[in-house]
Amino acid sequence: MNNSESTAADEQVIQRLAKAVEGIRQQLRQVIVGQDDVIDQLLISLFSRGHCMLEGVPGLAKTLLISTLARSLSLSFSRIQFTPDLMPADITGTDIIEENRSTGQREVRFLEGPLFSNIILADEINRTPPKTQAALLEAMQERQVTVGRVRHQLSDPFFVLATQNPIEQEGTYPLPEAQQDRFMFKVLVTYPSFEQEFEVARRTTTTQSDSIVPTVAPEEILALQNLVREVPVSDHVIRYTLSLVRQTRVGEEGVPEIVADQLAWGAGPRAVQFLVVGAKARALMQGRSHVTVQDIQALAGPVLRHRIVVNFAAESDGITSDSIIDALLESTPTQEDELANDARFQTIFAS
Repeated sequence: MNNSESTAADEQVIQRLAKAVEGIRQQLRQVIVGQDDVIDQLLISLFSRGHCMLEGVPGLAKTLLISTLARSLSLSFSRIQFTPDLMPADITGTDIIEENRSTGQREVRFLEGPLFSNIILADEINRTPPKTQAALLEAMQERQVTVGRVRHQLSDPFFVLATQNPIEQEGTYPLPEAQQDRFMFKVLVTYPSFEQEFEVARRTTTTQSDSIVPTVAPEEILALQNLVREVPVSDHVIRYTLSLVRQTRVGEEGVPEIVADQLAWGAGPRAVQFLVVGAKARALMQGRSHVTVQDIQALAGPVLRHRIVVNFAAESDGITSDSIIDALLESTPTQEDELANDARFQTIFAS
């Protein structure tokens, strides 16, 4: 394939994804006011074959956003309200004994649980015991559930959106950091602006109804997910990503003073993988067939904020993981020659 043919193929890929993204956004805007960053991060995660955790106070339309996204994608949707008495079989399904009316014999049949859908809303995931959380996380990682000795494949595409409430922490079971690591993004859903909340009040207090039309079929989503993986990434962008993530690892050579003093734990290799593949999806969504350092910087917050843990002293001073990430972004050179010639980063590269 010559250069002109390659460029034409790239343009077709970009237009294909851009058309799908714009169609989804148009459908969501009928129901959701604002939250553009949240929507973009959800779509990046979807096209990257990742899962998302959303955190925000009640009443910010997290559930409405997710259910509307499912409707606009022509995907099956299940909402699971996590409670302290929810058992693994309640979400994975269970074997039941059923009598065959024609033969009179009893047969064992698997009754599918709500996980057998394309989009799963795990509402308030931190309100259910670890055993049920583990069942969901196994399904996220393996895309299958095991009941007895039989493995059952889940639907494809399979996209889990879990919500957490930052308040009312009594009687909850917070996800350990190792389990949070299975989520590609942790997305913060914030309060709307005055104009946005005005529009919300105007829309939701009338008889106005939406008319969501599915714009993307499941087969198209799978094809777009494969196209994202084919986007090229330069060695410099990968080196920058590694530099950013490896700086969070307490006790390693070359980490900055802010990390040594304020972090208890850093991010693992999965953070690098999610940053790179998420940057590929973001590049395509913005009409580019190549990844830049700016794509990595834009996704550093949602990828890293639940993978690094501030220590007790830093937490007491009001320092958050996001403030550490911002400091690392400011101190990490973006130019290839600056990054390669920096003595501290040379130490990181050699470790």
